[in-house]
This record gives sequence, C-alpha cells and structure tokens, in this order.
Amino acid sequence: MADVRPLVRDELLPPKPPERRHLISIGDLARDDVERLLTLAKTFAGTLDRDVKKLPTLRGRTVVNLFYESSTRTSSSFELAAKRLSADVMSIKASGSAVDKGESLKDTALTIGCYDPDVIVIRHPEIGAPNLVARFTEAHVVNAGDGKHQHPTQALLDLYTIVEELGRVEGLHVAIVGDVLHSRVARSDVQALLLMGAHVTLVGPPPLIPRGIEAMGCAVSHDIGAIKEADVVYVLRMQKERMLAGANYVPSLREYTARWGVTPERIRPGQKVMHPGPMNRGVEIDGAVADMADALIERQVRSGLAVRMAVLYDLLTHGPVGVKVAEIQAVA
Repeated sequence: MADVRPLVRDELLPPKPPERRHLISIGDLARDDVERLLTLAKTFAGTLDRDVKKLPTLRGRTVVNLFYESSTRTSSSFELAAKRLSADVMSIKASGSAVDKGESLKDTALTIGCYDPDVIVIRHPEIGAPNLVARFTEAHVVNAGDGKHQHPTQALLDLYTIVEELGRVEGLHVAIVGDVLHSRVARSDVQALLLMGAHVTLVGPPPLIPRGIEAMGCAVSHDIGAIKEADVVYVLRMQKERMLAGANYVPSLREYTARWGVTPERIRPGQKVMHPGPMNRGVEIDGAVADMADALIERQVRSGLAVRMAVLYDLLTHGPVGVKVAEIQAVA
C-alpha cells in the first residue's frame, strides 16, 4: 500500500504569522469587538484630564496618517491619539506631495511601506482605497473615510458618545436626517447602531435616501416630523462635493432647510442632537439647536480622541480586554 503521508508534517512547518487586523468597515467588527473598543475608550478617556497626558503604551511604534481629503476633526484626533500613546507620527497630505505629480495610490503605499509603519490611517475620496493600501503594505490599516462608503471610527465615537450620555444603545431610537445617499457616516452609523440593538430611522428627501436601504434593517421616512419620536437626532450635512455635477437632488438649499432642516420647533425637550461636522449652520441645522444644552456635538469631538486611541492600541496589542485595561491603568 502506498505511503500517502504528507512529505512535511504540519508540526515541522514554521508557525503561520498572525493575520494582520485592520479597521476598514464596521462590518469587520462583531458586537464583542465594539464593546471591547468602547471599554478601552472609556479607560483612555480617564487619562485625558491628567496634567501629564502622554502614555508610553505605543512607544517605538509608527503611525502614518495619509489624507487625500480635507479634514480637521479626523486628522487632528488621529494625530493627537497616536502622540498621546507615544507613537512616532508622520502625517502626509495629498496636496503638496508626490500625488500632485501624478503618483498612484499603489506607489504611494509602496513608498510608505518602505518605512515599515505599524499603522496607516487613510482618508481617500475613492471607495476601496484602504483595501488597496492593506494589500500593498504590511501595516495595519484604519479607514478614516473612503468616498461615500465607510467611516468606522466616526461610528464608534458616536456609539461611545451615546453610551456616555444615555447609558446604553440597546433599545434607543436614532433618527438620521439629511443627505444619507452621499454619507459614509450614515452607512457606518446604521450598521453600528443596528449591531448594538438600536432602532434607526432615516429621514430626508427621496432623492437623498438610497433605494433599498431598508434591507439593512432600518426604517425610512420622508417626513421631518418623524424625528419627534427619536431619542437621538443625528443630523447630516449636504455632501455637495460628492454630488454629481448638474444633478438636482433638491430644488434649492433654501427649500431643503425649510422642509428638512432641524430647527428648535422640530425637536422636543430632552432629545439629544448629534452632528459629525463640519456643520452648515442655517442649512441642515439651526444654530440654536447646535448650541443647545442637549446637543452632543462638542462631546463627539472629545469622544473621537479617546476612541481613536483605543483603536490604535487595540490593533497593536493582543489579549483580553481586562488585561488591556489593566495595562493602561498601570501606566496611567
């Protein structure tokens, strides 16, 4: 009888390297992953008010922020998050780089990869750009926004903000209002909120609500009055930079504001209001709403720092959440 044993036994083979983890989409996460990240974020948030804010947890690591689109909140919070963790940080803006000379994203990724970064945080106007960077580098990749596809850390910081303010996400009703069609924040938030047990209603003019999006498990309304029933009203801006030239999604911004703008008259006392920024005051949100006590917009910004610290730390460390929290507390 022929010997059919393998030529090389499995135990003699070198161990497979651990698979690189990335955060490209909320779809990459299970509920346990989200809960772990929110727990880590809360632990890091406790270090933000110290006199000495730096932690040595990622000393010797390198984080590259590669931004092909304008950004204030996301780029600054990722940079500060890495620095607070004592990582070396290199920030690259497409404007003024070799991209202006026609360099492709692949070649940019290969060039950055030569520096052996541990994490690459990328924002890009094209869907799928983070996947390409993950393919051509050995770094962990974090999607800071790709086209109108995904923005997972925004969704995580939104969950964190809601939990800190209301104590839970499970069972809450969140109304997302505005230009859902062009919003990566809306897509990520819908996935994240549903994953954590919230009820989600999308509100806006028909041309700005994607067809068939109810299949994700959310409700849809074209009546601004639907926001009255929500615990949280999440306001989106008009994504004019992503709209097709010449397309008339709404008759005018003035009419959009009149019919779908979030004004003091359209919300009830106690409702929480959120916005991912930047805001267009007087268009999608009235200035009085943005500045009211129940608006969580500034808290979202602060949450972003703690959440992005948690994401960077989680990607570069291993072990159960209890061990991670103990490690952070030991050096805090």
